[in-house]
Amino acid sequence: MSVNRPAAVVVLAAGEGTRMKSRTPKVLHEVCGRSLVGHVVSAARELEPRQLVVVVGHARAEVEGHLTAAYDGVRTAYQATQNGTGHAVRVALQELGGTPDGTVVVVCGDTPLLSGETLNALAATHAADGNAVTVLTAEVPDATGYGRIVREGAHGAVTAIVEHKDASDAQRAIREINSGVFAFDGQLLADALGKVRTDNSQGEEYLTDVLGILREAGHRVGASVAADHREILGINNRVQLAEARRLLNQRLLERAMLAGVTVVDPASVLVDVSVTFEQDAVVHPGTQLLGATHLAEGAEVGPNARLKDTVVGEGARVDNTVADGAEVGAGATVGPYAYLRPGTRLGVKAKAGAYVEMKNATIGEGTKVPHLSYVGDATIGEYTNIGAASVFVNYDGERKHHTTIGSHCRTGSDNMFVAPVTVGDGAYTAAGSVITKDVPAGSLAVARGQQRNIEGWVARKRPGSAAASAAAAAPASTESES
Repeated sequence: MSVNRPAAVVVLAAGEGTRMKSRTPKVLHEVCGRSLVGHVVSAARELEPRQLVVVVGHARAEVEGHLTAAYDGVRTAYQATQNGTGHAVRVALQELGGTPDGTVVVVCGDTPLLSGETLNALAATHAADGNAVTVLTAEVPDATGYGRIVREGAHGAVTAIVEHKDASDAQRAIREINSGVFAFDGQLLADALGKVRTDNSQGEEYLTDVLGILREAGHRVGASVAADHREILGINNRVQLAEARRLLNQRLLERAMLAGVTVVDPASVLVDVSVTFEQDAVVHPGTQLLGATHLAEGAEVGPNARLKDTVVGEGARVDNTVADGAEVGAGATVGPYAYLRPGTRLGVKAKAGAYVEMKNATIGEGTKVPHLSYVGDATIGEYTNIGAASVFVNYDGERKHHTTIGSHCRTGSDNMFVAPVTVGDGAYTAAGSVITKDVPAGSLAVARGQQRNIEGWVARKRPGSAAASAAAAAPASTESES
């Protein structure tokens, strides 16, 4: 449990975000597989607050629906009119029942790089220093446009937050800026919010005014400096969204590499926050690992693979492949240029080779589907070989049907398995066969028309052609069949 467990965390997510120029609400845009507000909620949960409330406004139904589906125990408070950050926090406190007893942490819903570690440091500083309010700050290379933190001495209490446009030359030289993230004494916050005025250019209630109110009342305002200034970056447009994705992706890959994963070219690999690895996994260039994908020890993926919600077993190899909701068994091989659709299960040392597509298919241990085939709605046993250019014909235009092929079977190239159909253990099927009836175990199924050769056809039907000339010059056949 967090040592400095707050009474509540308030996430501000009511704004419209017009600069995103999108029908999607700003806080629902995704970075590395998680929404902006989802990243903030996840970081806030690391504080283990007694209550967590997200203030919603614009696109209320969408945002509330997303939060309800993705996060248990998160409450929402509706800010019908966006009257400023102070008003938003007031709405949140009303949802929480008035005056929280303990620390209230306020965070912005568009800061996906903010970590739980940094929030815990903020809460710890707030408790240790006995502050009425503690501001999360950061020292940035270029503070242009940001509110400056003015202190008593180099590291003393905060005396003011001065906006860039209002700052003197000396204040503009300050590189410590306000992040918009705060830890408050809950009772003092509730009291001060009732004194916030709206006599400003926007006619809104500013949360930052609370700092001045508390300081004038003799309370201490402190600061906690983020270790990495990039954590406080807010997202207002698509350029900043892409930059946040780059930074978070870099953080995730560094974490994986330090845990024993080889990432050959981190600049060309994309991962989601929910992807997991075991040591000695290898990720080649041009690879995307999304959703709940997991790479087991020694698994090797890429180059140019896109895996979503896919488990790759120990020592398996997946090359130039798209996979969604699939399982690849230990020591199995996939690709190049394979497509594993949802419900595909490859057994230990199984193979889905070049230009193979599978869907809702269970492939047994050691079984191979080497190339140019579609396997859909099927179960194949162990150590079976499926010939090239085979198609599991699973759809009759209205319903899907299942095909079962047993263990140690050998099916010929260019086979059509018209479901529902079963091929028994140890059976063979001839090349070019259309299998419409069950094949008993140990049988050979031949389902094709008998070949007929019509001699002299080219000379009669294509006289003067290159084919006719080549045929005329060919050695005479020793056997003929008509």
